[in-house]
Amino acid sequence: MKKYLFFYLKTGGGHLAPAKAVAEKIKNKKKNEVEIILADGLAKANPIIRYIIEDGYRNSVNKAVWVFEFLYALHKIRLISVLSSYIVSWFIEGLIEKEIMVSKPEKIVIFHFFLITPVYNVIERNKLYIPVITVVTDPFTAHPIWFIRKDQNYILFSDMLKEKCISKGLDNKRMKVFPFVLDQRYSRQPGRVKQNVIRKKLGFSDDSKVILIMGGGDGMPRGKKILKSIIINNINAEVAVVCGRNRKMYDHICKIKRKYSSENLKIYGFIDNVHELISISDIVITKCGASTFMEILLLGKVQIINNYIWEQEKGNKDFICKKDMGIFEKNTKKIPAIVSRLLNDEDFYKSHVANIRKASICNGVGPVSEYLINFNTQHEYTYNI
Repeated sequence: MKKYLFFYLKTGGGHLAPAKAVAEKIKNKKKNEVEIILADGLAKANPIIRYIIEDGYRNSVNKAVWVFEFLYALHKIRLISVLSSYIVSWFIEGLIEKEIMVSKPEKIVIFHFFLITPVYNVIERNKLYIPVITVVTDPFTAHPIWFIRKDQNYILFSDMLKEKCISKGLDNKRMKVFPFVLDQRYSRQPGRVKQNVIRKKLGFSDDSKVILIMGGGDGMPRGKKILKSIIINNINAEVAVVCGRNRKMYDHICKIKRKYSSENLKIYGFIDNVHELISISDIVITKCGASTFMEILLLGKVQIINNYIWEQEKGNKDFICKKDMGIFEKNTKKIPAIVSRLLNDEDFYKSHVANIRKASICNGVGPVSEYLINFNTQHEYTYNI
Protein backbone atom coordinates (compact mmCIF):
# COMPACT_ATOMS: atom_id res chain seq x y z
CA MET A 1 0.00 0.00 0.00
CA LYS A 2 1.27 3.47 -0.90
CA LYS A 3 1.88 5.93 1.92
CA TYR A 4 1.38 9.70 1.84
CA LEU A 5 2.88 11.64 4.74
CA PHE A 6 1.01 14.82 5.71
CA PHE A 7 2.98 17.13 8.04
CA TYR A 8 1.14 19.82 10.03
CA LEU A 9 1.39 21.87 13.24
CA LYS A 10 -1.36 22.77 15.70
CA THR A 11 -0.93 26.53 15.39
CA GLY A 12 -4.54 27.42 14.67
CA GLY A 13 -7.10 25.25 12.92
CA GLY A 14 -6.26 26.66 9.49
CA HIS A 15 -3.34 24.24 9.10
CA LEU A 16 -4.79 21.05 10.53
CA ALA A 17 -8.29 21.36 9.05
CA PRO A 18 -7.20 21.25 5.37
CA ALA A 19 -4.81 18.37 6.12
CA LYS A 20 -7.57 16.32 7.75
CA ALA A 21 -10.07 17.16 5.00
CA VAL A 22 -7.75 16.05 2.19
CA ALA A 23 -6.67 12.96 4.14
CA GLU A 24 -10.28 11.90 4.65
CA LYS A 25 -11.14 12.47 0.99
CA ILE A 26 -8.18 10.41 -0.27
CA LYS A 27 -8.87 7.63 2.22
CA ASN A 28 -12.46 7.39 1.03
CA LYS A 29 -11.39 7.39 -2.62
CA LYS A 30 -8.34 5.12 -2.36
CA LYS A 31 -8.90 3.25 0.90
CA ASN A 32 -7.33 0.00 -0.35
CA GLU A 33 -4.47 1.71 -2.19
CA VAL A 34 -3.27 4.67 -0.13
CA GLU A 35 -2.53 5.09 3.57
CA ILE A 36 -2.48 8.67 4.84
CA ILE A 37 -0.17 9.37 7.78
CA LEU A 38 -1.08 12.60 9.57
CA ALA A 39 2.02 13.69 11.46
CA ASP A 40 2.20 16.57 13.94
CA GLY A 41 5.71 17.95 13.48
CA LEU A 42 5.84 18.87 17.18
CA ALA A 43 4.17 15.76 18.60
CA LYS A 44 7.34 14.45 20.25
CA ALA A 45 9.24 17.71 20.51
CA ASN A 46 10.53 19.22 23.73
CA PRO A 47 7.50 20.53 25.70
CA ILE A 48 9.10 23.96 25.97
CA ILE A 49 9.42 24.19 22.18
CA ARG A 50 5.82 23.04 21.78
CA TYR A 51 4.72 25.68 24.27
CA ILE A 52 6.64 28.47 22.55
CA ILE A 53 5.32 27.66 19.07
CA GLU A 54 1.76 26.45 19.78
CA ASP A 55 0.80 28.37 22.92
CA GLY A 56 2.90 31.36 21.87
CA TYR A 57 0.80 31.65 18.72
CA ARG A 58 -2.45 31.11 20.61
CA ASN A 59 -1.69 33.59 23.37
CA SER A 60 -0.40 36.31 21.06
CA VAL A 61 -3.44 36.06 18.78
CA ASN A 62 -5.96 36.04 21.64
CA LYS A 63 -4.29 38.30 24.20
CA ALA A 64 -1.67 40.46 22.45
CA VAL A 65 -2.29 40.34 18.73
CA TRP A 66 0.17 43.21 18.19
CA VAL A 67 2.97 40.83 19.16
CA PHE A 68 2.02 38.43 16.36
CA GLU A 69 1.57 41.30 13.91
CA PHE A 70 4.99 42.72 14.80
CA LEU A 71 6.66 39.34 14.32
CA TYR A 72 4.82 38.89 11.02
CA ALA A 73 6.13 42.23 9.77
CA LEU A 74 9.64 41.40 11.01
CA HIS A 75 9.64 38.17 8.98
CA LYS A 76 9.32 40.14 5.76
CA ILE A 77 13.06 40.58 6.18
CA ARG A 78 14.40 37.44 4.51
CA LEU A 79 17.28 37.02 6.97
CA ILE A 80 14.78 36.90 9.86
CA SER A 81 12.63 34.32 8.04
CA VAL A 82 15.66 32.13 7.33
CA LEU A 83 16.88 32.43 10.91
CA SER A 84 13.49 31.57 12.44
CA SER A 85 13.05 28.63 10.12
CA TYR A 86 16.45 27.18 10.94
CA ILE A 87 16.02 27.66 14.70
CA VAL A 88 12.76 25.68 14.63
CA SER A 89 14.34 23.12 12.32
CA TRP A 90 17.24 22.61 14.71
CA PHE A 91 14.82 21.43 17.42
CA ILE A 92 12.53 19.21 15.32
CA GLU A 93 14.59 18.00 12.35
CA GLY A 94 15.55 14.75 14.05
CA LEU A 95 11.91 13.95 14.73
CA ILE A 96 10.96 14.75 11.14
CA GLU A 97 13.78 12.52 9.89
CA LYS A 98 12.66 9.61 12.05
CA GLU A 99 9.08 9.94 10.78
CA ILE A 100 10.16 10.02 7.13
CA MET A 101 12.66 7.16 7.41
CA VAL A 102 10.20 4.92 9.28
CA SER A 103 7.16 5.75 7.13
CA LYS A 104 9.00 5.61 3.78
CA PRO A 105 6.26 7.64 2.09
CA GLU A 106 5.72 7.88 -1.64
CA LYS A 107 4.74 11.55 -1.28
CA ILE A 108 5.09 14.22 1.40
CA VAL A 109 2.64 17.10 1.79
CA ILE A 110 3.53 20.08 4.01
CA PHE A 111 0.74 22.09 5.68
CA HIS A 112 2.84 24.48 7.79
CA PHE A 113 5.68 26.80 6.80
CA PHE A 114 7.89 25.87 9.79
CA LEU A 115 8.12 22.31 8.43
CA ILE A 116 9.56 23.28 5.05
CA THR A 117 13.21 23.61 6.10
CA PRO A 118 13.42 20.41 8.22
CA VAL A 119 11.62 18.28 5.60
CA TYR A 120 13.87 19.43 2.75
CA ASN A 121 17.00 19.13 4.91
CA VAL A 122 16.14 15.51 5.71
CA ILE A 123 15.40 14.66 2.07
CA GLU A 124 18.59 16.26 0.75
CA ARG A 125 20.83 14.81 3.45
CA ASN A 126 19.53 11.28 2.85
CA LYS A 127 19.31 11.70 -0.94
CA LEU A 128 15.66 10.64 -0.99
CA TYR A 129 13.67 10.99 -4.19
CA ILE A 130 10.28 11.74 -2.70
CA PRO A 131 8.02 14.40 -4.25
CA VAL A 132 7.15 17.17 -1.80
CA ILE A 133 4.09 19.40 -2.21
CA THR A 134 3.57 22.49 -0.05
CA VAL A 135 -0.02 23.52 0.62
CA VAL A 136 -0.07 27.25 1.45
CA THR A 137 -3.00 27.43 3.85
CA ASP A 138 -3.21 31.26 3.80
CA PRO A 139 -5.41 32.01 0.76
CA PHE A 140 -4.57 35.66 0.07
CA THR A 141 -1.79 37.05 2.26
CA ALA A 142 0.66 34.28 3.12
CA HIS A 143 3.42 34.31 5.73
CA PRO A 144 6.85 35.04 4.17
CA ILE A 145 8.35 31.75 5.43
CA TRP A 146 6.11 29.82 3.00
CA PHE A 147 8.38 31.05 0.22
CA ILE A 148 11.75 30.61 1.88
CA ARG A 149 12.65 28.09 -0.86
CA LYS A 150 11.75 28.84 -4.45
CA ASP A 151 12.17 25.26 -5.68
CA GLN A 152 8.99 23.99 -4.04
CA ASN A 153 5.84 22.60 -5.66
CA TYR A 154 2.95 24.71 -4.38
CA ILE A 155 -0.79 24.34 -3.98
CA LEU A 156 -2.31 27.82 -3.62
CA PHE A 157 -5.88 28.92 -2.92
CA SER A 158 -6.16 32.11 -4.96
CA ASP A 159 -4.97 33.62 -8.22
CA MET A 160 -4.17 36.78 -6.26
CA LEU A 161 -1.56 34.93 -4.18
CA LYS A 162 -0.18 33.24 -7.30
CA GLU A 163 0.37 36.63 -8.94
CA LYS A 164 2.21 37.83 -5.84
CA CYS A 165 4.42 34.73 -5.95
CA ILE A 166 5.25 35.25 -9.62
CA SER A 167 6.14 38.89 -8.92
CA LYS A 168 8.63 37.62 -6.31
CA GLY A 169 10.33 35.37 -8.83
CA LEU A 170 8.67 32.01 -8.13
CA ASP A 171 8.21 29.64 -11.06
CA ASN A 172 4.69 29.74 -12.47
CA LYS A 173 4.97 26.05 -13.43
CA ARG A 174 5.48 25.05 -9.81
CA MET A 175 2.15 26.51 -8.65
CA LYS A 176 -1.37 25.08 -8.93
CA VAL A 177 -4.40 27.09 -7.81
CA PHE A 178 -7.49 25.40 -6.36
CA PRO A 179 -10.53 26.48 -4.35
CA PHE A 180 -9.93 26.54 -0.61
CA VAL A 181 -9.98 23.13 1.08
CA LEU A 182 -12.51 22.37 3.79
CA ASP A 183 -14.19 19.36 5.34
CA GLN A 184 -16.63 17.66 2.95
CA ARG A 185 -19.50 18.63 5.27
CA TYR A 186 -19.16 22.21 4.03
CA SER A 187 -19.64 21.26 0.39
CA ARG A 188 -23.41 21.50 0.36
CA GLN A 189 -25.89 23.82 2.08
CA PRO A 190 -28.71 21.88 3.77
CA GLY A 191 -32.23 22.62 2.55
CA ARG A 192 -35.00 24.05 4.69
CA VAL A 193 -36.29 20.63 5.78
CA LYS A 194 -32.82 19.51 6.89
CA GLN A 195 -32.28 22.83 8.67
CA ASN A 196 -35.49 22.31 10.64
CA VAL A 197 -34.27 18.86 11.69
CA ILE A 198 -30.98 20.41 12.87
CA ARG A 199 -32.84 23.19 14.71
CA LYS A 200 -34.96 20.67 16.57
CA LYS A 201 -31.94 18.53 17.44
CA LEU A 202 -30.01 21.51 18.81
CA GLY A 203 -32.99 22.99 20.65
CA PHE A 204 -33.65 26.07 18.50
CA SER A 205 -37.14 27.31 17.61
CA ASP A 206 -38.43 26.63 14.09
CA ASP A 207 -38.97 30.26 13.12
CA SER A 208 -36.47 32.20 15.22
CA LYS A 209 -33.57 34.25 13.90
CA VAL A 210 -30.21 32.84 15.00
CA ILE A 211 -27.00 34.76 15.69
CA LEU A 212 -23.82 32.71 15.99
CA ILE A 213 -20.70 34.09 17.68
CA MET A 214 -17.59 32.02 16.90
CA GLY A 215 -13.95 32.52 16.08
CA GLY A 216 -12.28 29.13 15.72
CA GLY A 217 -10.78 26.50 17.98
CA ASP A 218 -9.68 29.04 20.59
CA GLY A 219 -12.91 31.00 20.74
CA MET A 220 -13.80 34.50 19.61
CA PRO A 221 -11.65 37.47 20.71
CA ARG A 222 -13.93 40.06 22.37
CA GLY A 223 -16.71 37.46 22.34
CA LYS A 224 -17.87 38.48 25.81
CA LYS A 225 -18.20 42.16 24.87
CA ILE A 226 -20.05 41.33 21.67
CA LEU A 227 -22.50 39.08 23.49
CA LYS A 228 -23.14 41.68 26.20
CA SER A 229 -23.86 44.38 23.63
CA ILE A 230 -26.37 42.13 21.86
CA ILE A 231 -28.13 41.19 25.11
CA ILE A 232 -28.27 44.78 26.38
CA ASN A 233 -29.75 45.97 23.07
CA ASN A 234 -32.51 43.35 23.25
CA ILE A 235 -31.93 41.88 19.80
CA ASN A 236 -34.88 39.62 19.02
CA ALA A 237 -33.04 36.41 18.17
CA GLU A 238 -31.60 33.26 19.62
CA VAL A 239 -27.85 33.43 20.20
CA ALA A 240 -25.24 30.67 20.11
CA VAL A 241 -21.65 31.18 21.29
CA VAL A 242 -18.87 28.72 20.47
CA CYS A 243 -15.95 29.08 22.90
CA GLY A 244 -13.80 26.30 21.48
CA ARG A 245 -10.99 25.22 23.79
CA ASN A 246 -11.13 28.55 25.65
CA ARG A 247 -12.39 27.41 29.05
CA LYS A 248 -12.03 30.87 30.55
CA MET A 249 -14.28 32.33 27.87
CA TYR A 250 -16.80 29.52 28.40
CA ASP A 251 -17.01 30.28 32.14
CA HIS A 252 -17.42 34.03 31.47
CA ILE A 253 -20.23 33.42 28.98
CA CYS A 254 -22.00 31.17 31.50
CA LYS A 255 -21.81 34.00 34.07
CA ILE A 256 -23.28 36.44 31.53
CA LYS A 257 -26.16 34.02 30.86
CA ARG A 258 -26.94 33.79 34.58
CA LYS A 259 -26.59 37.52 35.14
CA TYR A 260 -28.98 38.50 32.33
CA SER A 261 -31.23 35.40 32.58
CA SER A 262 -30.72 34.86 28.85
CA GLU A 263 -32.90 31.89 28.01
CA ASN A 264 -32.26 32.36 24.30
CA LEU A 265 -28.50 31.88 24.73
CA LYS A 266 -26.80 28.56 24.02
CA ILE A 267 -23.14 28.03 24.93
CA TYR A 268 -20.77 25.51 23.40
CA GLY A 269 -17.18 24.50 24.07
CA PHE A 270 -15.09 22.66 21.46
CA ILE A 271 -17.58 20.85 19.24
CA ASP A 272 -17.48 18.81 16.03
CA ASN A 273 -20.77 20.04 14.55
CA VAL A 274 -19.98 23.69 13.92
CA HIS A 275 -21.23 23.19 10.35
CA GLU A 276 -24.71 22.51 11.74
CA LEU A 277 -24.71 25.68 13.82
CA ILE A 278 -23.57 27.75 10.84
CA SER A 279 -26.19 26.17 8.58
CA ILE A 280 -29.11 27.28 10.80
CA SER A 281 -27.68 30.74 11.57
CA ASP A 282 -28.76 33.95 9.90
CA ILE A 283 -25.71 35.94 10.97
CA VAL A 284 -22.27 34.79 12.09
CA ILE A 285 -20.12 37.21 14.11
CA THR A 286 -16.55 36.07 13.75
CA LYS A 287 -12.86 36.73 13.20
CA CYS A 288 -11.23 36.18 9.84
CA GLY A 289 -9.22 32.99 10.11
CA ALA A 290 -8.84 31.18 6.80
CA SER A 291 -10.91 28.07 7.53
CA THR A 292 -13.56 29.89 9.56
CA PHE A 293 -14.46 32.60 7.06
CA MET A 294 -14.53 30.09 4.18
CA GLU A 295 -16.76 27.69 6.11
CA ILE A 296 -19.27 30.49 6.61
CA LEU A 297 -19.17 31.55 2.96
CA LEU A 298 -19.57 27.99 1.66
CA LEU A 299 -22.74 27.62 3.74
CA GLY A 300 -24.03 30.91 2.32
CA LYS A 301 -24.23 32.88 5.57
CA VAL A 302 -23.66 36.59 6.16
CA GLN A 303 -20.78 37.33 8.51
CA ILE A 304 -19.87 40.33 10.61
CA ILE A 305 -16.11 40.46 11.07
CA ASN A 306 -15.02 42.04 14.33
CA ASN A 307 -11.41 40.97 14.34
CA TYR A 308 -8.60 39.99 11.98
CA ILE A 309 -4.84 39.66 12.17
CA TRP A 310 -2.93 42.22 10.19
CA GLU A 311 -1.56 41.38 7.60
CA GLN A 312 -2.04 37.63 7.49
CA GLU A 313 -5.86 37.78 7.59
CA LYS A 314 -6.30 41.17 5.92
CA GLY A 315 -6.70 39.54 2.51
CA ASN A 316 -9.51 37.38 3.90
CA LYS A 317 -11.31 40.43 5.28
CA ASP A 318 -10.87 42.39 2.06
CA PHE A 319 -12.15 39.48 -0.03
CA ILE A 320 -15.42 39.44 1.93
CA CYS A 321 -15.96 43.18 2.28
CA LYS A 322 -14.99 44.26 -1.25
CA LYS A 323 -17.57 41.86 -2.67
CA ASP A 324 -20.20 42.91 -0.07
CA MET A 325 -20.55 39.36 1.24
CA GLY A 326 -20.15 40.51 4.83
CA ILE A 327 -19.44 43.52 7.01
CA PHE A 328 -16.36 44.54 8.97
CA GLU A 329 -16.93 46.41 12.24
CA LYS A 330 -14.20 46.64 14.85
CA ASN A 331 -16.25 48.60 17.39
CA THR A 332 -18.26 46.06 19.41
CA LYS A 333 -20.77 48.76 20.46
CA LYS A 334 -21.79 49.26 16.84
CA ILE A 335 -22.41 45.59 16.13
CA PRO A 336 -26.00 45.45 17.53
CA ALA A 337 -27.11 48.14 15.06
CA ILE A 338 -25.64 46.16 12.14
CA VAL A 339 -27.22 42.94 13.41
CA SER A 340 -30.57 44.68 13.78
CA ARG A 341 -30.46 46.03 10.24
CA LEU A 342 -29.52 42.65 8.77
CA LEU A 343 -32.36 40.97 10.64
CA ASN A 344 -34.99 43.61 9.88
CA ASP A 345 -34.05 45.01 6.48
CA GLU A 346 -34.80 42.10 4.16
CA ASP A 347 -33.37 43.75 1.03
CA PHE A 348 -30.13 44.61 2.83
CA TYR A 349 -29.73 41.04 4.07
CA LYS A 350 -30.65 39.41 0.77
CA SER A 351 -28.19 41.58 -1.15
CA HIS A 352 -25.33 40.09 0.88
CA VAL A 353 -26.63 36.55 0.39
CA ALA A 354 -26.95 37.19 -3.37
CA ASN A 355 -23.33 38.39 -3.50
CA ILE A 356 -22.17 35.20 -1.77
CA ARG A 357 -23.98 33.12 -4.38
CA LYS A 358 -22.59 35.26 -7.18
CA ALA A 359 -19.03 34.53 -5.98
CA SER A 360 -19.62 30.81 -6.77
CA ILE A 361 -17.38 29.67 -3.93
CA CYS A 362 -16.81 25.91 -3.81
CA ASN A 363 -14.88 23.39 -1.76
CA GLY A 364 -11.53 22.40 -3.24
CA VAL A 365 -11.10 19.20 -1.24
CA GLY A 366 -12.01 17.01 -4.23
CA PRO A 367 -9.75 18.64 -6.87
CA VAL A 368 -6.82 18.97 -4.45
CA SER A 369 -7.11 15.32 -3.40
CA GLU A 370 -7.22 14.24 -7.04
CA TYR A 371 -4.16 16.38 -7.84
CA LEU A 372 -2.15 14.87 -4.98
CA ILE A 373 -3.09 11.33 -6.00
CA ASN A 374 -1.99 11.96 -9.59
CA PHE A 375 1.11 13.98 -8.74
CA ASN A 376 3.78 12.13 -10.69
CA THR A 377 6.63 10.64 -8.67
CA GLN A 378 8.90 11.46 -11.61
CA HIS A 379 7.59 15.04 -11.72
CA GLU A 380 9.77 17.37 -13.73
CA TYR A 381 9.89 19.89 -10.90
CA THR A 382 11.43 18.25 -7.86
CA TYR A 383 13.68 19.61 -5.17
CA ASN A 384 17.35 20.14 -5.89
CA ILE A 385 19.57 17.45 -4.43
